Amino acid sequence: MRIVFAGTPEFAVSSLRAAARHHEVVAVYTQPDRPAGRGRGLAPSPVKLEAVARGIPVYQPESLKDEAAQRQLRDLQPDLMVVVAYGLILPKAVLAIPTHGCWNVHASLLPRWRGAAPIQRAIQAGDATTGVCLMQMEAGLDTGPVLLHQELPIAATDTGGQLHDKLAELGAQVLSDGLGLLRAGLKPIARPQPEQGVTYAHKLDKAEAKLDWARDAGALARTVRAFNPWPIAEAALAGERVRIHGAVALEVDHGQAPGTVLAAGRDGIDIACGQGALRLRVLQREGGKAITAADYLNARRDLRAGA
Repeated sequence: MRIVFAGTPEFAVSSLRAAARHHEVVAVYTQPDRPAGRGRGLAPSPVKLEAVARGIPVYQPESLKDEAAQRQLRDLQPDLMVVVAYGLILPKAVLAIPTHGCWNVHASLLPRWRGAAPIQRAIQAGDATTGVCLMQMEAGLDTGPVLLHQELPIAATDTGGQLHDKLAELGAQVLSDGLGLLRAGLKPIARPQPEQGVTYAHKLDKAEAKLDWARDAGALARTVRAFNPWPIAEAALAGERVRIHGAVALEVDHGQAPGTVLAAGRDGIDIACGQGALRLRVLQREGGKAITAADYLNARRDLRAGA
């Protein structure tokens, strides 16, 4: 099969490798190089780096809406287009170009968590399971029928980064299974998504990373996990703004105002919340690096003494 692969971030790299393992990937589409790093120089996407290493031609149009870009894609004569976190909208005209249409690897069990940030939203909501769907793309946002899916339990300690890596590998496996069936002439059955259970995983916003101690400790702990490694939760701690890389919720009745330091020691710093307490285990001071609560307290002996 002649496959065109479209993807941009690290999440899509495993799927590109799976597509290239037993099939002819004739081209890779990825977003244009973007400024990155302190020097703000143009940096290629992870998918572009993988494609170049494999000798696969790379295309980086700003949009697929114009006729020239669509003609270029049509000239590649693709049997299938595989889309994984590409980041650009595919018009109906593009969806119709490949013989078998366009497949999308999506990191949730659709119709739950359609949209941009399904991995983080699943953790934040306290979902016990998530997974990956291989979907036949249509014009709507993640509304197409599901071809294959695979579930994955969410561990109580999974961060956004850890779950991202697990789902990236699972997505590659589901894609590989689908491509194997298609190559054997057994195209997976497209099953429409149910109308019930639709939720949307809105794009992450840095403003969401600011923790409100008046909230439930369990919800705050899930936010800390979900927002690691980006954008990283932050909060006010005894007059200092810190970023929080690791924390757990405690079921305690404290009777103290939210934000009060209840205890501070080697195991962590316990902060009163609207319900329960949040034990901070890994923190980052302004301009510093992530450190354990014990190391943080060496610089904030006032907290240890006052706890």
